[in-house]
Amino acid sequence: MAGASELNTDTLATYTIEEYADTVCDDTVCQDTVPSVLPWPQSLQMRLDSIIGKSAFLKTSQLGLMVYDLTVDSVLYAYGEKQALRPASTMKLLTAVTALDNLGGAYLYKTRLCYTGSVVDSVRTLQGNIYIIGGMDPRLGHDDIRSFALAVKELGVDTIRGNLYADRSMKDADLLGEGWCWDDDNPVLSPLVYARKDNLLQVLVKELCDVGVYLDGELQVSKCPAGATELCVRTHTIEQVLHRMMKDSDNLYAETMFYQLGLSKGRPSTARKSRSAIEAMLRKMKLHGTPHRLADGSGLSLYNYVSAEIEVAFLRYAYNNSDIYTNLLYSLPIAAVDGTLEKRMRGTRAAKNVRAKTGTLAGINSLAGYCTAGNGHELCFAILNQGVMRAAPAKAFQDRVCVELCR
Repeated sequence: MAGASELNTDTLATYTIEEYADTVCDDTVCQDTVPSVLPWPQSLQMRLDSIIGKSAFLKTSQLGLMVYDLTVDSVLYAYGEKQALRPASTMKLLTAVTALDNLGGAYLYKTRLCYTGSVVDSVRTLQGNIYIIGGMDPRLGHDDIRSFALAVKELGVDTIRGNLYADRSMKDADLLGEGWCWDDDNPVLSPLVYARKDNLLQVLVKELCDVGVYLDGELQVSKCPAGATELCVRTHTIEQVLHRMMKDSDNLYAETMFYQLGLSKGRPSTARKSRSAIEAMLRKMKLHGTPHRLADGSGLSLYNYVSAEIEVAFLRYAYNNSDIYTNLLYSLPIAAVDGTLEKRMRGTRAAKNVRAKTGTLAGINSLAGYCTAGNGHELCFAILNQGVMRAAPAKAFQDRVCVELCR
């Protein structure tokens, strides 16, 4: 069996985890490298040293790695853990933990429908305007729009003699995040997003027509006046948003959660206000002086820089706060089971054990989350690979690390 230092990384990119594991730390190598008399965690630390030392692709890329033993509250392993690296979608961990800490697991995303004016019963007409007030709810669907239309119908009208307004005052006018690439499939950052598009007014007009209510006016953008009458409120829970945000690594869902954070500092929400909430968490963890840069909530931005140490700190904070941990753990992809880890670590001791958030951008691959070691100790970890020209070797490396953590 050839050593990892002799492997061509282009060939390595097509290997399965089992084949890659054989090249860097098969049973023979581990037995030769790690004396069997070594206790845990020294034996684990030496196996991780061996994996890193024999991984050829690490000669031309950067690695930030930290493993923390939650059971005994101590660092288990660290390598380049203070390097400021791009996290890709593991940035969603920071957003999720901050949102659960600031907003709580019972937080509701709200979209409201209001009207002004009065109903003229004799001609079944609303002499006034309709306002739909966006709450940046990514789960707003057809049933919600139907409910809005029926709420107008229940006023006893078949005509709206006025305008239909989109109230976008929940956030600023920026529709793209700072540092997003122009040619990416970027989500639209609108408070009134529907089916991932900024077309909610048009959809509502069609739904009104379907229930027999016709708009004799225009589609406009304006803030709802204070004296308007509320007709209908549709809500979704933060738990519903969190599940898809983490399992599927949905960037739109992550950005909507990011902007909910900014609302606590007043309307409109902005990226700056939202970032300040995450910065406050870093201060709480005594890590605000650690080199980092925050840009968005999803990890799409190339301006995000964090370290493995920072990501582990957020995972530790969640673990030590049961309400946060319960929600977060439930939302994370499970190795060999679902989400973005469904096809990874199959047939290994890490399968159904590792629960972690993945991250992938051009040249970047990351993984951070939780697992249980063979001795029953609960662990959390963060692995940030940067400068990786092909994702396969980085993923195989991360999977092998996880397998060793679960040994």
